[in-house]
Amino acid sequence: MVDELMMDRMHEECGVFGIWGHPEAAQLTYYGLYALQHRGQESAGIASIDEMTMHSHRGMGLVTEVFGGDRLKGLRGHAAVGHVRYSTTGDSRLANAQPLVFSYHQGNMALAHNGNLVNAMTIRDRLERQGSIFQSTSDTEVVAHLIARGGYPTVIENVRDSMAMIKGGYAFVILVDDALIAMRDPQGLRPMALGRLGDAYVVASETCAFDTVGATFLRDVEPGEMIVITSEGLHTERFADASRKALCTFEYIYFARPDSDIDGYNVHMVRKHLGKILAREAPVEADVVIGVPDSSISAAIGFAEESHTPYEIGLIKNKYSGRTFIQPSQELRNLGVRLKLSAVRKIVDQKRVVMVDDSLVRGTTSARLVTLLREAGATEVHVRISSPPVKHSCFYGIDTSAREELIASQKSVDEIRDFIGADSLAFLTEDAMLSAFGVERGKPHGFCNACFTGLYPTEVYQTNKRALERQVKV
Repeated sequence: MVDELMMDRMHEECGVFGIWGHPEAAQLTYYGLYALQHRGQESAGIASIDEMTMHSHRGMGLVTEVFGGDRLKGLRGHAAVGHVRYSTTGDSRLANAQPLVFSYHQGNMALAHNGNLVNAMTIRDRLERQGSIFQSTSDTEVVAHLIARGGYPTVIENVRDSMAMIKGGYAFVILVDDALIAMRDPQGLRPMALGRLGDAYVVASETCAFDTVGATFLRDVEPGEMIVITSEGLHTERFADASRKALCTFEYIYFARPDSDIDGYNVHMVRKHLGKILAREAPVEADVVIGVPDSSISAAIGFAEESHTPYEIGLIKNKYSGRTFIQPSQELRNLGVRLKLSAVRKIVDQKRVVMVDDSLVRGTTSARLVTLLREAGATEVHVRISSPPVKHSCFYGIDTSAREELIASQKSVDEIRDFIGADSLAFLTEDAMLSAFGVERGKPHGFCNACFTGLYPTEVYQTNKRALERQVKV
């Protein structure tokens, strides 16, 4: 089991990358996945197509570990798809690493996806009763079976028909013998962007991957859109109507890299704006503002600028700590926070400190960080969270705790403050958070805030809750 620090953060399921029309497709996919590594560190994989032959390699670990040595040399071809994974649906094991690769009556196919299919259990049960045999516990394989069993003469038609059957939040890349297919769910819960690299087309979960490989951003893939790239060029169509756009706000708050642009908003600028709003909504007299590395730094800078309080690096992250495991004694478990984060004593000693963090899930990490700062000499520790309280589980591709383990669903703000040992604690309201995107109070918006409000953008959660609770890793 991973330690409590790992469990007290939200995790995105994965990142996807695809490229068509480049002689070094696999190598560029490797670099694209390296840029998306923050979206998943459990496994990585690449599949490429060389005329009618598909090559693939996947493994457990980081991109650099999975593709060490000469692993990339065998991935020949002009097109490739890649994937980095953090498991939410399905166990953390090699069988669930992606892309999933198949050979069937219509040719070769490699699938990779970011997100969660909320009706996957229902579809899988039906397919198994009809004779399908599954090799993994990943919901991605459900889509592969639907495509393979399709009754249309072309792969594209079968993909379109299959996507109409699934519900949830997802960004898919599918590589077949003669096409690269990219799709985004009808609500746009998960991000996906389209780019160009010379004569090649590129798709990725985030635009930071384009910067890494030297591609030019063209546009975001629209909710409910299917992009098909072949030797004849790019074709786009709708496989579903985008009835209600609901992009996950946690992409901006925590998951995405600060240098990425998603649906027209730069992640760093949104986080910085959230920090400014937080300073206006919950001011406090302090000597220094610090952020919890890495995702909270932008919000901390914004808080410091708005409050006219010096910003300092008060917590240092050990980038080489990797995963730590639960030790046999409480004393050794408590050392886990020091393996990952340490306080800069000269910065916080005898200071009133504002610690800005992007979210508070179970509260154990915040409690340990407050203790760490006090041990380093801080006279006061005021915690400011640049998002609303997380009160509900996510069913669309984010690994959240069960609702009863979410501290904000069980305790008031004052009770949470006492639990983490802070002198004061404040969160953003939902309206304040949305104002960072220019949304006026009470006005319609295109974001999913279900983890804060319990209002889910699809009806499947309400009708299939028990299956979802079995499906989602908590």
